Amino acid sequence: MSRPTTRSKNKRNRPSDGEENTSELLRKIHLTNEISSDDLNKLYMVWKPVCQGCRVNNKDSPNCFCGLAPPPNGVRKTGLWQRMPDIVLSLGPNPCKDLRSSTDTPAGLTNLGATCYANGILQCLYMNTSFRERLFSVELELLEQHPVLNQLARLFAQLHSSKMAFIDSAPFIKTLELDNGVQQDSHEFLTLFLSLLERSLRHSKVPRARTAVQDLFRGSVSHETRCSMCGKDSEASSKMEDFYELELNIKGLKNLDESLNDYLSLEELQGENQYFCQSCGTRVDATRCIKLQTLPAVLNFQLKRYIFLPKTTTKKKITSAFSFPRQLNMGQRLSNPPPLSEIMYDLSAILIHKGTAVDSGHYVVHIKDVNGGQWWEFDDEHVSKLGPHPFGEASPSSSAKSEPNMQHDHSEQLESFSNGDHTDDSKMLTNGSSFHEEIYSSTDCYMLMYTRRVTQKNDNSSTALREHVNLNEKMSSENNSLPLYLSTEVEDFNKSNSVACEDYQINKDRLVASINERRQEVRSILAEAPVHSVQDRCFWISTDWLRQWADSITPSCLQNSPIQCEHGRLPFSKVSAMKRLSSSAWEKLHSKYGGGPSLTSDDYCYDCLKDGAKTSVSAYDYRDRRASMKELAEAALAGKCSDGISYYVSKGWLMQWSRRKNADSPCDADAGPTASIRCPHGELLPEQAAGAKRVSVPEYLWLFLYESANAVKPDDLTGCSTFPSDLEPCAVCSKDISEVACLEDSRRAVKLQQRQNHDKLFVGKSIALSPGCKYFLVPSLWLAKWRAYIGTNNKNTPEELESLEETISCLKCEKHSRLLEKPLELVLKRGSITQRASSTNGLTIITESDWKLFCDEWNLTEENGISAEVTFACKNKLIGSCDESSVSEADLTVSSDGAKDDPESKQPILKTQPEICEECIGERESCELMQKLNYSDGDIRVFLVRGKEAPRSLLEASGSIPEPDRRISKRSRRTTFGNSINLKVSSSTSIYQLKMMIWESFGVVKENQKIHKGSTEIDGESATLADKNIFPGDVLWVMDSEIYENRDIADEISGQKLEPHQTEEGFRGTLLTSDIPALE
Repeated sequence: MSRPTTRSKNKRNRPSDGEENTSELLRKIHLTNEISSDDLNKLYMVWKPVCQGCRVNNKDSPNCFCGLAPPPNGVRKTGLWQRMPDIVLSLGPNPCKDLRSSTDTPAGLTNLGATCYANGILQCLYMNTSFRERLFSVELELLEQHPVLNQLARLFAQLHSSKMAFIDSAPFIKTLELDNGVQQDSHEFLTLFLSLLERSLRHSKVPRARTAVQDLFRGSVSHETRCSMCGKDSEASSKMEDFYELELNIKGLKNLDESLNDYLSLEELQGENQYFCQSCGTRVDATRCIKLQTLPAVLNFQLKRYIFLPKTTTKKKITSAFSFPRQLNMGQRLSNPPPLSEIMYDLSAILIHKGTAVDSGHYVVHIKDVNGGQWWEFDDEHVSKLGPHPFGEASPSSSAKSEPNMQHDHSEQLESFSNGDHTDDSKMLTNGSSFHEEIYSSTDCYMLMYTRRVTQKNDNSSTALREHVNLNEKMSSENNSLPLYLSTEVEDFNKSNSVACEDYQINKDRLVASINERRQEVRSILAEAPVHSVQDRCFWISTDWLRQWADSITPSCLQNSPIQCEHGRLPFSKVSAMKRLSSSAWEKLHSKYGGGPSLTSDDYCYDCLKDGAKTSVSAYDYRDRRASMKELAEAALAGKCSDGISYYVSKGWLMQWSRRKNADSPCDADAGPTASIRCPHGELLPEQAAGAKRVSVPEYLWLFLYESANAVKPDDLTGCSTFPSDLEPCAVCSKDISEVACLEDSRRAVKLQQRQNHDKLFVGKSIALSPGCKYFLVPSLWLAKWRAYIGTNNKNTPEELESLEETISCLKCEKHSRLLEKPLELVLKRGSITQRASSTNGLTIITESDWKLFCDEWNLTEENGISAEVTFACKNKLIGSCDESSVSEADLTVSSDGAKDDPESKQPILKTQPEICEECIGERESCELMQKLNYSDGDIRVFLVRGKEAPRSLLEASGSIPEPDRRISKRSRRTTFGNSINLKVSSSTSIYQLKMMIWESFGVVKENQKIHKGSTEIDGESATLADKNIFPGDVLWVMDSEIYENRDIADEISGQKLEPHQTEEGFRGTLLTSDIPALE
């Protein structure tokens, strides 16, 4: 692959012919001080032809007006030439888009944040035509006394007859005092809301309105308990209880039929749950079940998709698929079934909860319109038509989570279900002996509503059921369906919306007309703007204002002051910022927008022109002179200085000066040619000083550099001092430099002497220790710094080494005058005793000769040192109770040979003077441990191991304690034993929370996780990481036992990752839980 060329990246652009002609013209003006009309035409570029068809505007031509307006049908992102729909957006939202085509299309409800649970229930109640008609029949006096009923009636009236595509639910939500930012359970809302409506409507004087909730939604059940011995029912079995919905279990159940069987199933009361029979007078076995006594017109099934987890005290959602039919026969489910055994219900609404979390997600509802038989999806403000099927006619299984499932069965279906008191095998037929049943399946359905079908054969149907079926004919006319006060209010609301739509359309038409007029104006003026002849009269105008005028919808007044010079005329230097305009175009702009001033060819500024000519000539001369000086500077840097008078300048400064590009005038970088070689006394700095390298330059070059430096900084006397090449350096600075050199030589000699005196200690060679010999201890960290200090030259000397006497004194506690540090551990290997090495921790042993040399070198007394002696302690006894004894080398040799004693039975230890202060060390280590245990936001690394056992390298990495001073090779840092992840943890993180993190990262359920640190397994989910001695930087590994079945982590954490469970407030504090006072 070839490299991109950068040859001309930093090169100065070659001047064009026009620029060369301009330079020659300015030089001529400067020399002759005369300006002709031909010169003005060239300098102001009047001679350039009128451009046509340029892609962008050419700023070098005052006769180019291309690019100021886009081509025909062209658009821009902002301003006058935007797309017309984008410009119209400035008027705000179009109220016409919020209208629905007709009242046959249902209207939506606004979501105020988290009120979708209420919107779904309200739409279900509104689409029930019988409930809607009964609500509209409530007398006005009662509505005024009950704000909730009043707002509900107004909301239903707007849903019924308003022209808006969606209705604002804020007044209703505010009246109920609901928190619009908290997601609630729709089933709980329906239960409390129906109870509130029932309490409010009982004061109505209209019979049909007073019992609207009871007639439509109330059924009755009984709880029967039957003795297995005498066969009698309990007294409570005859009591009837009302219900407004049936709560069905779905866990482990596939369809509605199985859930109903489970709801009505018999429960055996045995053992500890035996029933006390009044007739038998003793505790006996019995059966208990629920019996359906009466069914409502609207049968609501609440599916228990949320279950409680006692272990985590949270809820989780069941996301398994659940099937339900389009037609439901509840005849044989009754305790006393009718003779025809058919009580048919049709599916009328499906409430859907989207999402896996309990306290979040989104509610939508699918409802069947009884007028046209079409299904609609209500998703807050958005209402979509689904067709004759509740989930759409052509919803693909791959894209729809809830979908219809058509099942065909041409044989008789035998079902076994409970009647409440027995189990009976009977036939369920939908349409004769063979039927065509539609079954739907959904993983998110939360509530099912079925409406009872009234047939001509059923003569005993209640009045409420007949009204529910025949009400469509009565509701066909809008004027007759709403009360007068509601109809008037809705009409006023529709009129205000119509006025808003008319005003918006008028403003839109006016805006579009003005935009088209402005665009036509811009194109017409730009078409006549060019001046085709040099002799024609013209006006000069600012290019910036002209561009702003051509792009703005509402331009400002004409502004030509930016192109004027200080004399109020036209300078030739600003010719690229102005355009040459025809007289007719100028008159149109000036007469409409005003401003100015008017600038013509008579306003050329001759003074600026002459000054510019002088500046141009000076710059041209400076460039030529600097180019010749650069050659002299390069020769001086190469050591080819010519004979004659010369001067010193900084070598580094001159190198930078020669590398810079050629300029038209001196700049700040030209200042200070001798600043770095000038000493504080104002004289020449010796060349041995740092940064004082110098080079001699010819007098001609020095004068040029001096002149340039004074032109930039005339008051800087220190940066441009004159130093002839025969000038002697500063005597004071030379003496100081000599003294520093002598000091460095003496320091170098001292370091060399110490390296020779402590040759073995300097290289870090281990010492073979012998019992009975006297040794001394020094801090390992100080010893490492000492090796670095004496092992470097003067240029790379580290910080000054702290005194050994102060270091030794800090090792003793003030309370007991004992040691605060422990010596490093001794190792007995093959009869030889050595000490473990460390450069940061503990105390290191040195020989007595090394200590005496340290005393001489650091002015110490030998008595202030920490002495030590090697002794032995028995391994089979406690160290504190073991008899310590001094052992000679002969005993050690015999012991090592195994002739007299077992060498492994004794452990070499150090007996120090002063002794180690175990009390102070224990207190310090306790404080350090407490700080270590209280960490937060630490990183640990977890590896997932695939297989029966972990690799040895992982066990070593997980079980070892990281040492900051230990070097880890690249080979040991590489890992090849599975996936790994870094986790942010704290000391209070529990093992349960750690398992949840691992579950989320690797997909291994917490029951299958076997977490290890080294070879030790970590158990106990309630324990914290600090309890298990897990700290930042530790390496853990986890193995998947694959015993339990995998499941979704959402089932465990329910959308609240490791957050503490908060108490559910529900509808506490709202009108749903308040009492409705009785009316007198």
